Amino acid sequence: MLIGAHVSPAGGLVKAVERGTERGCEAIQIFNQSPRMWRPTPYGEDDFTAFRQAAEASPVQAVLIHAVYLLNCASEDAEIRAKSRTSLIHSLRVGHGIGARGVVLHPGSAKRGDVGAAIRRAGEVIGEALAETEGCQLHLEDTAGAGGTLGRSFDELAALLEAAGGGSRLGVCLDSCHLLASGYDLRPASGLAETVDEFDRVVGLGRLGSLHLNDSATPLGSNRDRHADIGTGELGETGCAAYLSEPRFDALPCVIETNGPDRQGPSAEEVSLCFKLRERGLASRRRRGR
Repeated sequence: MLIGAHVSPAGGLVKAVERGTERGCEAIQIFNQSPRMWRPTPYGEDDFTAFRQAAEASPVQAVLIHAVYLLNCASEDAEIRAKSRTSLIHSLRVGHGIGARGVVLHPGSAKRGDVGAAIRRAGEVIGEALAETEGCQLHLEDTAGAGGTLGRSFDELAALLEAAGGGSRLGVCLDSCHLLASGYDLRPASGLAETVDEFDRVVGLGRLGSLHLNDSATPLGSNRDRHADIGTGELGETGCAAYLSEPRFDALPCVIETNGPDRQGPSAEEVSLCFKLRERGLASRRRRGR
């Protein structure tokens, strides 16, 4: 598993690699533009080359881009869908330019109306964005389920993948906080194993491309997306250790998206804690013989 954190690219893409290195990250995740604005950041080939060179010279082995939260590919508003498509295309092109493992996307929200129709709308937009780009994968993130967000269950994720064309560039990002909030109990390693088994049956492990580790400030089945710092929420250190040591998650990038102690994002200490929890989880599995 490649453990790391969401970091800022403020000041240039290369700065994200520097911040990841400072935090001891093996993987980093960035926004490719301001998360509060539709306007894309105009990166060029020189930016991409500098980023790739910096990453190759660093401990960072995997990069993810998170599409900005303004996107709603399932919106009933044609203008919002068009803006979402344009922004997603830009994210995928930046991802291709910097050699990212994938772009992580919240699939959209069916704020009202028919969920099936919303999935079809989202699938159409996602499929069009993929058709306009090349190379970079797109990972649909599971959601906590509040506000009609799509992807709150493995069945919905499978339906979204199919609606988007089911191509080889489509994958999934699983978020531990969202899983717990949507009703999947990950806290014992056995519960996590059952959850991964279900994911494999419904979606397929071959689709799993990336992970988010976030503790949850709200309880199992709350349908509320509230991240807590690692080990301080409903998952606790035991649940986080199980997630970090799940054998079928090996080799995947796993980034944390917490506020951190000073509300400036994940700290080096929190990243270090994740490495320690992974070792604790692995040791516990060895004692149990699995």
